[in-house]
Amino acid sequence: MDSYNYIKSLHLIFVITWFAGLFYIPRIFIYHIEASKKATPEKEILGTQLKLMAKRLWFIITWPSAILALVFGIWLLALAPYWLEQSWMHAKLGFVVLLIMYHIKTHLIFKQLQKDQIKYTSNFMRIWNEGATLLLFAVVFLVLLKSTLNMAYGMLALVGLAVLLMLGIKLYKRTRSE
Repeated sequence: MDSYNYIKSLHLIFVITWFAGLFYIPRIFIYHIEASKKATPEKEILGTQLKLMAKRLWFIITWPSAILALVFGIWLLALAPYWLEQSWMHAKLGFVVLLIMYHIKTHLIFKQLQKDQIKYTSNFMRIWNEGATLLLFAVVFLVLLKSTLNMAYGMLALVGLAVLLMLGIKLYKRTRSE
């Protein structure tokens, strides 16, 4: 099963680069939204640059990484179909579906911002930015812990993490407005 470890390594590498893109793109969205409130010519200069940065990140790193992570993940399941009999794998695949939905919604936001259609606040995007973090925590804990009891504790920890992230965002917002 030498090939299995190579496929697994490639899967992990592309999962990491996919998440790197998902972590960074909302930051670019935040800067774009905030730049849209500036005066001319700063607004246009920043908007043009941020759209270019987002386009390169999205189409050169994030989308290819997502596709390759999924291809190698499916390949792993084809090589080891017994994983599909495990309850933790069902939960993991559920989170992968959520991750794909998060990615697609982020793509829709990307397309809107490429047209300078600002439909979200920078505060919303700060919260949106944490969605990928929560999904990453969920998947990593599921893969490493695997047992039902540990999954329950992991989900509790995930809820706790979400609460901490929201409190952190509120604190950031409060200190920023002072």
